[in-house]
Amino acid sequence: MKCRHCGAELKLTLVDLGSAPPSNAYLTIEKLQHPEKWFPLRVLVCEQCWLVQTEDFAQADELFDADYAYFSAFSSSWLAHSERYVSDMAQRFSLNEQSHVVEIAANDGYLLQYVKALGIPCTGIEPTASTAKAARAKGIDIIEEFFGVNLAKQLVADGKQADLTVANNVLAHVPDINDFVAGFTTLLKPPGVATFEFPHLLNLIELNQFDTIYHEHFSYLSLTAVQHIFAANGLSVFDVQELPTHGGSLRVFAQRTDTGLQVINDSVRHLLQKEEGVGMRTAEYYTGFQGKAEKVKDDFVAFLIEGKRKGKSVAAYGAAAKGNTLMNFAGIRPDFVHFVVDKNPAKQGKFMPGSRIPIVSEERLIEERPDYVVILPWNLREEIMQQLAYAQEWGGTFVTAVPNLKLL
Repeated sequence: MKCRHCGAELKLTLVDLGSAPPSNAYLTIEKLQHPEKWFPLRVLVCEQCWLVQTEDFAQADELFDADYAYFSAFSSSWLAHSERYVSDMAQRFSLNEQSHVVEIAANDGYLLQYVKALGIPCTGIEPTASTAKAARAKGIDIIEEFFGVNLAKQLVADGKQADLTVANNVLAHVPDINDFVAGFTTLLKPPGVATFEFPHLLNLIELNQFDTIYHEHFSYLSLTAVQHIFAANGLSVFDVQELPTHGGSLRVFAQRTDTGLQVINDSVRHLLQKEEGVGMRTAEYYTGFQGKAEKVKDDFVAFLIEGKRKGKSVAAYGAAAKGNTLMNFAGIRPDFVHFVVDKNPAKQGKFMPGSRIPIVSEERLIEERPDYVVILPWNLREEIMQQLAYAQEWGGTFVTAVPNLKLL
């Protein structure tokens, strides 16, 4: 396989998690009667541009289909994060009713609802029908297509050039990363600004966050790699912020290289130096990660086996993609984890891909009072523990498996 950015031959493996179905391909009762499509899940490292990427097997239209069930607005902490972002950007870049904001991967309107509330014209790009419908219900203008240069040209022709483009947790999700990034160069007004948020590869490796690897994530990003990709496609990075979201993310600010007016902040140089300092531009940095992932798997399986032998009941909370990676890598089935609770009605009544564990509403948790509740979206641990604090009334114990097994 060749690097999807620079074309170099890929020889260095970060981790091989075996195989799994797409992490958001939740099963209906009818689909339980049919076989699932599983894909190898191996991640490779480009030793030229340092882009870390999944091996090519699954196509984007197989991963982001009409039944896509990830809705951003079900996390209160993520909504608060998005509202703060809109307020900060409106102030920093003087956005007003004459401006135009475009969000790529607008999902269910979780962020653009706050842009709209400020009276700033906005457009969302969202290819999945289920979430696009939810965004339209909020009164947001949505274009239901995948983003790239061609769509950007069409938007410009329609008079929809952007003062600000927003791309939260989508840069990692695109198979043709060059066409995607070049689309922002086309779409931005000459002094326009693009922001991108994505989990930081440094945290994935340093904190053993292997469960954030799944087929929908084609790329795993460092600022080093992003700067390479942006420069090759007409964008310049002028600021970067480190965020706590999703286990540690970056917010990268970029502008058109040919017309941008923003001064480059020292934060860019400092973070590039930090990444180089830990070795992210060396092959040695990426070795040894396989063993760390396997230790998490082994410890989790041992915990579940011991609990089953003692007659303990186990449920999980959060039918998140990262949970599906963990369950399928560890080979967990309903005999170990009886059900998964999720707030999203679009997931309730369905089954986890691969493991086929039923997804239920919170009432089931209250009825069955399990001894252990495994929190799968560990990045939302505090929010979930507060929401489910009543489990302590029957002696329920919260558990996380990543980055290491912990009883809370």
